[in-house]
Amino acid sequence: MPFPKRLIDGYSAFRSERLPQEQTRFRQLAEQGQAPEIMVIGCCDSRVSPEVIFDARPGELFVARNIANLVPPYTPDAAQRAMSAALEFAVQALKVKHIVVLAHAQCGGIRAYAEEAAPLSPGDFIGSWMALIAPSAKKVGPRGERSFKDYVTALEQQAALTTLDNLMTFPCVKILVERGKLHLHAAYFGVATGDLSVFDPTAKRFERVGWDKHPMSFPGPSF
Repeated sequence: MPFPKRLIDGYSAFRSERLPQEQTRFRQLAEQGQAPEIMVIGCCDSRVSPEVIFDARPGELFVARNIANLVPPYTPDAAQRAMSAALEFAVQALKVKHIVVLAHAQCGGIRAYAEEAAPLSPGDFIGSWMALIAPSAKKVGPRGERSFKDYVTALEQQAALTTLDNLMTFPCVKILVERGKLHLHAAYFGVATGDLSVFDPTAKRFERVGWDKHPMSFPGPSF
């Protein structure tokens, strides 16, 4: 099979349109190295690209993506842990000032957990990873009289807040947060609407940003 034509076409457009505008910046980044101040932990979902959502230039964001934008709690063992490695590099080497957990609507991983979906393979890698959602599901509580859509939304948002809790289990993160040198944030992107909501720890809810505020009421833990 040949290399995907869509990627060749996209690169051609990049080379003829964006690269000339960004050439100087790319050369600077190559010579001086990267120094992003913001790490974004996002979902692998193809509809939720942090660089697109935040209109970021090359070198502005250090992005780590996985299913459902999760971070496991700190586990100091010899296991190979991609998220822990990315976090360690961002905090210890790049010395980012902000970590943003970017959750989103219509998250397939969260929905699969809520539906108790059957494994996609004998290894059930997704199921094992999504077990990290269990503490969030406990905080959200049973579905009750809520619609399934509202329940999933609550779970998507709470999972981002639980990830903030998990980040604080990493000693390097906890120390810098307590010293005021690192700040943690949770955000929620509406795929269909393009709305971005940011968690307000004082109001304990996600609030829409970027235009007239229209609070999305959702209680969460305080930080």
